[in-house]
Amino acid sequence: MRNVLFALAATAALAACTPTEQGAFIGGATGAAVGGAVSGDVGGALIGGAIGATAGALIGRASEPGRCYFRDRHGRRYVARCPRGYRW
Repeated sequence: MRNVLFALAATAALAACTPTEQGAFIGGATGAAVGGAVSGDVGGALIGGAIGATAGALIGRASEPGRCYFRDRHGRRYVARCPRGYRW
């Protein structure tokens, strides 16, 4: 039951993220799991997590071309077209 609650909390927290953040989270978690399983130690999990997070963030960022996330003065987040000449 505890694992189910943990999974629900992680899913709910991930739903509020941008595609770049979601990609980084999923890539990092998967990379850490694979790195730990292959190497059998914490160092491999750390390296796998770092590589996975970087790759996931790059893939997530590629899925949102031309769209930028902004915050208004009340802290609410919204999506709009990026300013002219904006380079990521």
